[in-house]
Amino acid sequence: MSTQLGTMADLPAQYVSDLAAMSVVPLWPSLRAVLPYGIPSRATVPFAWRYAEIRDHLMRAGELTPIEKAERRVLVLSNPGLGLERMMATPSIYLGLQLILPGETAPNHKHSPSAVRFVVEGQSGFTSVDGEKCPMEKGDLILTPSGLWHEHGHAGSGPVVWLDALDLPLVYALEASYCIEGEPQTIRNAADRSQTTYRRAGLVPYASLKARRDDYPLIRFPWREVRQNLTDLSTAVGPGEAVHLAYVNPETGEECLPILGFSAQMIRAGEEVAPRRRSASSVLHVIEGRGESEIDGVTLRWEEGDTIAIPTHATVRHRAEGKAPAFVFHVDDAPLHRKLGFYEEF
Repeated sequence: MSTQLGTMADLPAQYVSDLAAMSVVPLWPSLRAVLPYGIPSRATVPFAWRYAEIRDHLMRAGELTPIEKAERRVLVLSNPGLGLERMMATPSIYLGLQLILPGETAPNHKHSPSAVRFVVEGQSGFTSVDGEKCPMEKGDLILTPSGLWHEHGHAGSGPVVWLDALDLPLVYALEASYCIEGEPQTIRNAADRSQTTYRRAGLVPYASLKARRDDYPLIRFPWREVRQNLTDLSTAVGPGEAVHLAYVNPETGEECLPILGFSAQMIRAGEEVAPRRRSASSVLHVIEGRGESEIDGVTLRWEEGDTIAIPTHATVRHRAEGKAPAFVFHVDDAPLHRKLGFYEEF
């Protein structure tokens, strides 16, 4: 195994110049940068976005920029290790806090990146996806997959804020990111059809047994049901074990989107959990509670509304503080890693 590779300085300047003129470069001077031993080179840093600090600026955005001038009024959570201008929380995950005010409509469109909306605060907001109107309540997860029409609105009072999570960095890097505008949707189904059709685990419409399986049969995952499920599960899981649920396609049991994965976790009061080190990058959003995460030796405290970036291959510990449990929402790129064949746990 070579321990000292040749450098660009070892090569004649004219040789390097001749290669550059042909848009060719030698590999060996950069080999360890792209293929390091042990773990990957990582620019992503553990980082915490404080909702209490960002919220005032998000509300100010509502005063400064009408929805007609914004289309989507979003403040993007950009990891400082990756460069603010790149708008990346991790190399594959885009995050943004989106604000909609009473009476506003974020117009109908569809795009190549897949997205989810995770509600942070407010009532009476809604997202319509391909004609299905989904109410938005705190903690709800709503899918807007690649190629599906979607629009947002607000029929109540007070602000509504949600966390956008998209696979935009990957799709953009592939030069495949684009959007199409559309006319306002006609609601063709009973409101929140996906919840009336897939109401209980283990039960699907009988007709689906022989039908072609829908890629996205369940669009909205209400937090009140997920939270109850986590609470029930916590009584059956031993101390130190993860109380953790994955959001999946109820027809197939697979992740509900192809590139990013989504899950919810309960960390019991005073408990510390140490998940296995994984190849996937992820973000953690705090739904309820407070605590801290230690990520590659960096300790980040968190409370309700905060969001944490976790690099690939990170060593992680989470602790809930106080007398109440913490509930957190995870986004990761494990589905992508699995499809590409290099997902690992250590």
